[in-house]
Amino acid sequence: MPKTSARLLALLSLLQARRDWPGTALADRLDISLRTVRRDVDRLRELGYPIAAIKGPDGGYRLSAGTELPPLLFDDDQAVALSVALQIAATTPGNGIAEAAARALTTVRQVMPARLRNRINALRVTVVERPTTRPATPVDGSLLLAVGAAVHAQEVLRFDYGAESDRPPRRAEPHHLVTWDGRWYLVAWDLDRADWRVFRVDRMLLRTPNGPRFTPRELPAPDVATYVAGKFRGSSEGSRWPCEGVVVLDKPAATVALYTADGIVEELGPDRCRLTLGSWSWPGLAAAIGRFDADIEVEGPPELSAAFALLATRYSRAAGSSAGPNT
Repeated sequence: MPKTSARLLALLSLLQARRDWPGTALADRLDISLRTVRRDVDRLRELGYPIAAIKGPDGGYRLSAGTELPPLLFDDDQAVALSVALQIAATTPGNGIAEAAARALTTVRQVMPARLRNRINALRVTVVERPTTRPATPVDGSLLLAVGAAVHAQEVLRFDYGAESDRPPRRAEPHHLVTWDGRWYLVAWDLDRADWRVFRVDRMLLRTPNGPRFTPRELPAPDVATYVAGKFRGSSEGSRWPCEGVVVLDKPAATVALYTADGIVEELGPDRCRLTLGSWSWPGLAAAIGRFDADIEVEGPPELSAAFALLATRYSRAAGSSAGPNT
């Protein structure tokens, strides 16, 4: 049987890897008794990990979200990926979270084992901004979190907007938080003007508390991407690209937005977003989406799914082909 400290780390790793764990499954994976599992869970609770018991025939455990952030456990690959992501965020001008990301990167480096710290120290990332005619529009991370929370909770937002600070605050039902060409926007129903509006988030100054909850209205378009595209392109006739598709990516909206110059990114959750993107061909569009290195769910159209299948066959042949002579 492993020592207690190693066993606790192994148990914590399992609880982080899956939402629900039957007690018997944990006992089998760790090669310990159910009684020892219960004792180890109690020890983790004493350390601040909010582990809930699941009722049922077999019983079980779930690592829940808590009011405080306890120590986290990452494997080597996760720790390296986290450090790279933080370094990109810390060196990206105008993203609103560079300072916080730099502090987080310092904290992560301090607790890393030497073998990983040396790998990270050897990596230096410099983010070069793409040419643009518009000025940088940094958005505070706490503002994005507050707006996103109101969208998910379906609560009316009250806010001062731009140069309108001398007027009564705007009242709006927030529906979608999206990015377009490097800027964050809120699609909302303006209660005072009784119409849909697209607000730039960097111009919003929130008032607290939020207003009452509301029942979401239907957008005057098939989806939020079509609506926003019509607003910014001066037409509701759709995309200027001959091929346009919609996918859901298992990646944060803020990360996808960093590398999306001409698409719409809609936040669906902390690590999930919807991307609407166009290209001159369906295989070209599928290849552009594949660069995000994330699990992909195609929402449409069928031509995009067929393009992914074509690329999968093409890449499979390439992977199986014999390597040529070294040059």
